[in-house]
Amino acid sequence: MSDDEIHNDGYDQALDAIENGEPYALECPDGHQSMPPRRVCPECGSGDLEEVEIPTTGELLTYNVTHVPTPDFADDVPYVLGIAEFDDVRLTGRVQADADEVDVGTSVEVGLGESETTERPLVVFELA
Repeated sequence: MSDDEIHNDGYDQALDAIENGEPYALECPDGHQSMPPRRVCPECGSGDLEEVEIPTTGELLTYNVTHVPTPDFADDVPYVLGIAEFDDVRLTGRVQADADEVDVGTSVEVGLGESETTERPLVVFELA
């Protein structure tokens, strides 16, 4: 199995879990949490990682409105991209709302959407 297949498998599994309403993070023995795919903890380097459930609702920490996209998102603009915290894990996703409806501190629910340009799945946040 190639490194790309391993990376995609971990990512695809995480997206499937989000789609099924069962998002998870990877946690090391020191309690650091990160999103898959990971082979080691990005904070301490531990390779002993286990899956732990995270809530489906989190808080929007920051966001921006993208008007000039990469080619993979050319048909999606403008869109709101945000970072939200779900317990101790931060996720990046597309906020499914107009920019004037979004504020830092807004409660969001994590879900799965699709790029209009590539039709590939992506993490989205719905206003809760």
